[in-house]
Amino acid sequence: MPTFVPSRRQFVQAAALGSGATLLGLPLTSQAQDGPPLRLVVTFPPGGSTDITARTIQPRLGELARRSVIVDNKPGAASQIGTQFVARAAPDGNTLLVCFDTHAINPIVKPNLPYDTFKDFVGVSLAVRFPLVIGASASVPAANLREFVAAARKQPARFSYASTGVGSMNHLVMEDIKRQAGIFVLHVPHGGGGPAVQAVISDQASLTLLSYAALKGQISAGKVKPLAVTGATRLPDLPNVPTVAESGFPGFEAYSWIGIFAPSATPGATVAKLTGEFQGALNTPDVKQRLNALGFEVVASDGPALDRYTKQQYDRWTQFVKTTGLKVVE
Repeated sequence: MPTFVPSRRQFVQAAALGSGATLLGLPLTSQAQDGPPLRLVVTFPPGGSTDITARTIQPRLGELARRSVIVDNKPGAASQIGTQFVARAAPDGNTLLVCFDTHAINPIVKPNLPYDTFKDFVGVSLAVRFPLVIGASASVPAANLREFVAAARKQPARFSYASTGVGSMNHLVMEDIKRQAGIFVLHVPHGGGGPAVQAVISDQASLTLLSYAALKGQISAGKVKPLAVTGATRLPDLPNVPTVAESGFPGFEAYSWIGIFAPSATPGATVAKLTGEFQGALNTPDVKQRLNALGFEVVASDGPALDRYTKQQYDRWTQFVKTTGLKVVE
């Protein structure tokens, strides 16, 4: 039986009701309190992948940590506002950053960040990762990525793709695919995932690359055709959609991801305790099931693994930008 995946609005409402906390992030009050509230600073507005991840683990995390957990949305400036807030917070383990893959990309795209990505933070846990789905408008004459590449070679000025912005993960991933395929597809940056999807549905753009959670409704309605997924394996909900690696790009894989960081001066014992609490919450069966249903792979790593992964992502895309000469600095 297919897994039911709620809409973002339904999911956030249900998460709020189930946790006993409102969307404003009011503390959980049904548990014994062993310390001050734990504040999870989310660098994007409510309803997105980062926010949904934080609110999904919020109730169980509060139980394990034996204190209230507050989700505090501080969006703006491509996640810089919330990230800077945490960088300047007291290193006492009470204020943590819940960040998107932009954390590793911003140092490449924005040379004058008000914080140091690698010196001002220490990893707590790589929470989840998820592949992007290459979704095409109904008018694109291709049922998969191989066919799209062939069409783009025949008509090099016909196609375009909508990204969430210059230097975003979906911008970099599509440029890498273009480079390896030797094709031209015009890049049209948009202000987020919603506008990018609308551009494809309205046939203003041929493609976009977003999470399965963001595209599922439009795929189910037949308004977007999934051509490929960027992960190492096919998605369970899309068993007939090949990976990019299976589509003529051996070894290719790329993921968006969500990580938890603390201010860098936070004591090691405190970070280790937080890591254990997050790992416990993420691996709780009902939490894991809800995240899996949205196309998220629960990783629940330790802190050093997240620090290494962040640096690897930074190195990968820095090298790509240098090699290709891609203009990403805003």
